[in-house]
Amino acid sequence: MLKIIHGADFHLDSPFSGLSPDQAAQRRGEQRELLDALARLAAEKQADLVLLSGDLLDGERVYRETAQTLARTLGAVPCPVFISPGNHDFYSPRSVYATLDWPDNVHIFRSSEMERVDLPQLNCAVYGRAFRESHQAESPLAGFRAEDEGKLNLMCVHGDAAPNSPYGPIAPMDIAASGLDYLALGHIHQCSGLQREGNTFWAYPGCPEGRGFDELGEKGVLYLEAEKDSISAQFVPLGQRRYEILPVDVTGANSPMSAILAALPPNTGRDIYRLILTGEGAAPDLRGLEQALAPRFYGLTLEDRTRLPQDLWQRREEDTLTGLFLQTMYEKCRENPDEPLYQLAARFGLAALEDGEDIAL
Repeated sequence: MLKIIHGADFHLDSPFSGLSPDQAAQRRGEQRELLDALARLAAEKQADLVLLSGDLLDGERVYRETAQTLARTLGAVPCPVFISPGNHDFYSPRSVYATLDWPDNVHIFRSSEMERVDLPQLNCAVYGRAFRESHQAESPLAGFRAEDEGKLNLMCVHGDAAPNSPYGPIAPMDIAASGLDYLALGHIHQCSGLQREGNTFWAYPGCPEGRGFDELGEKGVLYLEAEKDSISAQFVPLGQRRYEILPVDVTGANSPMSAILAALPPNTGRDIYRLILTGEGAAPDLRGLEQALAPRFYGLTLEDRTRLPQDLWQRREEDTLTGLFLQTMYEKCRENPDEPLYQLAARFGLAALEDGEDIAL
């Protein structure tokens, strides 16, 4: 039985543009710490192989410290490590994969043609190939069939299990026909869990550290135990911080703050949250709420999607300028229920009509 760590999409040196410059620099440092966590996990599990399926780097421009940390830490992994460059860190004469001295235990797939590496001591073969540019129209599995059915056949590649993708599209029928025992994929940032097409198991581990609100929740790598016709997978969290989106219904609450505090889970201090206020109520003071709540989070944004209370809409029947305005906005909101701008315009317009407030957008 082989013990395998499968990771992908580290995106080291991401810009983290949604954070302050100091926080972005700290997050890039925390990304480098993921490599130490990966090495510790490989030692703890006594892994036989580590498969890294591309996009370890966010682009060609890499901090020298990051490149050195990557090579040094992977060299400390107590087993062979395979890297298949992806669309963000594609192999080129200028890439760190070509310019850096790599430890003997690290094998980088450098060609767009499929390569096979035999590991007789493990009775397995590892196939892989590299992106050589940022797009790849052809499937890495097109026409492929593993050569030796007596061994455990593994593949480490970057690709997209979706039709017509410009990033190495992989069809289910090609996975089923591959003769592989396990296909270690990278590119999709959400963990897929262990999947199967025909006799071939496959998975995306997802990215090991979220970088934005399109990468929510726990992030990590997969630990697998593999033998012929039998593979098990365990998701292992590695990320230090999580991105989370939390809707908060303020309907009937004493205040937006009381609704938020009731909805918040404990221990949010290391995480980045987007709180979306929903339901019916008065316009919330987003700036005041953010200032009061900010110490509870590493990063926080608030979004107002609340609606005017129903009793205010009933005033659209009034024979007044306010009634005419509310009738017009009511129709706009009903026609576009998912557009918060109309709710915002109704609030501001009503405040200006009723209270004489001059509110600037």
